[in-house]
Amino acid sequence: MLPAESRPQDPEPGTPAALDPPPGPSPAASGAWDRAPGIMWYVSTRGMAPRIDFEGALFSGYAPDGGLYMPEELPQLGRETLHEWSTLSYPSLVKELCSLFIGPELIPRDDLNDLIDCAFSRFRHREVVHLSRLRNGLNVLELWHGVTYAFKDMSLCCAAQFLQYFLQKRKRHITVVVGTSGDTGSAAIESVQGAKNVDIIVLLPKGHCTKIQELQMTTVLRENVHVFGVEGNSDELDEPIKTVFADVAFVKKHNLMSLNSINWSRVLVQIAHHFFAYFQCAPSLDMHPLPAVEVVVPTGAAGNLAAGCIAQKMGLPIHLVVAVNSNDIIHRTVQWGDFSLSEAVKPTLASAMDIQVPYNMERIFWLLSGSDSQVIRALMEQFERTKSVDLPKELHSKLAEAVTSQSVSDEAIIQTMGRCWQENEYLVCPHSAVAVSCHYQQVDRQQPSPPRCCLAPASAAKFPEAVRAARLTLDTPAEILALEHKETRCTPMRKGDDWTQMLRDTIEDLSQQWQGRFQNLPA
Repeated sequence: MLPAESRPQDPEPGTPAALDPPPGPSPAASGAWDRAPGIMWYVSTRGMAPRIDFEGALFSGYAPDGGLYMPEELPQLGRETLHEWSTLSYPSLVKELCSLFIGPELIPRDDLNDLIDCAFSRFRHREVVHLSRLRNGLNVLELWHGVTYAFKDMSLCCAAQFLQYFLQKRKRHITVVVGTSGDTGSAAIESVQGAKNVDIIVLLPKGHCTKIQELQMTTVLRENVHVFGVEGNSDELDEPIKTVFADVAFVKKHNLMSLNSINWSRVLVQIAHHFFAYFQCAPSLDMHPLPAVEVVVPTGAAGNLAAGCIAQKMGLPIHLVVAVNSNDIIHRTVQWGDFSLSEAVKPTLASAMDIQVPYNMERIFWLLSGSDSQVIRALMEQFERTKSVDLPKELHSKLAEAVTSQSVSDEAIIQTMGRCWQENEYLVCPHSAVAVSCHYQQVDRQQPSPPRCCLAPASAAKFPEAVRAARLTLDTPAEILALEHKETRCTPMRKGDDWTQMLRDTIEDLSQQWQGRFQNLPA
């Protein structure tokens, strides 16, 4: 928690950065914080922005000071609560966690339950997620049973429900801007397509995501969906987005927000993966102390990893293994404290993880530094200037204590996909294979270890190129095959174009269209 003297002045609860404040008196100004200590406040990791409540964090991307929003305090869960939660379904776990971090003053519990039930209503698996128990102690938690066959469906469908809830109350419109390395764009589009009060702009890296990933975005022809194909990689397309969001007046004027994993709501829902994995894999909760479970997290931007670190801090006895591909900035950071960019992004079979700037590491650094926003601000501002930072020794020590890491090559991904099929007749996607590879390394060393759960972020059906590279056969679902025959719509952003200006022009056009529609609505 920030000390009182360094805590920024509080805005009204429920005031999103991108929307005007609601009418009525300010609870903060009237002493509501003292009377209602249960309100969950969010602060910037860099400590220079006003603290806000969940609604404010939901509608914000980066904080005004360039940081990311985090809960000011984390709920601490004891053995009794963990026992109570251990038998819950995945949707019920999401409800319990969201109720802690949102609070009934913003979304009453009955409304929250309905929103989460609605969010998960289109998932193919009745349990939403599924644990496959395979040979040699391999546990794979399938997070990909949503519409787009990727784990991002889970958090984005919830985030979209929360957005709709507040927007309908306010009778307002927002424009969502998303940069994607593959899966985020399609999941974000699916979560809001057809919504009357939301427009979504997605920038995808042409040639850097799979054909299926691209088709899942470009074949959605709804009026509120606007897709751009950028001649660059996912880090390059993030630059115009960050430039636009740095213009605070422009963001406020046009009600902009992002649904990348800089958005706190994404990380919040992903905390549930870790609790569910623990309860599924822990041998018994009657042991003293509670047994540990190792959770292997394949990651790019580190949103799932940040969620795991938060779960740890809340009292969940998990050990985290972060698994990355050849783009290994997180691995180098954990191993040696070397948080620095490589010369270039290396295209890999696990394309959604081809990321050089894992922005959620800022949340993890803040968490492990004891919420020291001064240290984090200096660290991240240096990284933005020089693209290279050596972590302070104490912070690196805490990171290495919380997380271990592995970097997995394309060759190892292919070998792992083959071995998993050979041993189990079970097909994993290349991103899931990054996690499973870590498991096989431990098995082959015959080292004793706690039970282990590998998170599987996507279905192999989305990555036929990798499946063919592993000389395996894919039974492609009918709805994915159908994408090939659909009409597509995508506006090119070519090398030499002013991507920032194109983005600004599109946003301004959408605002004008909304104003026209709004003025023509019946009174």
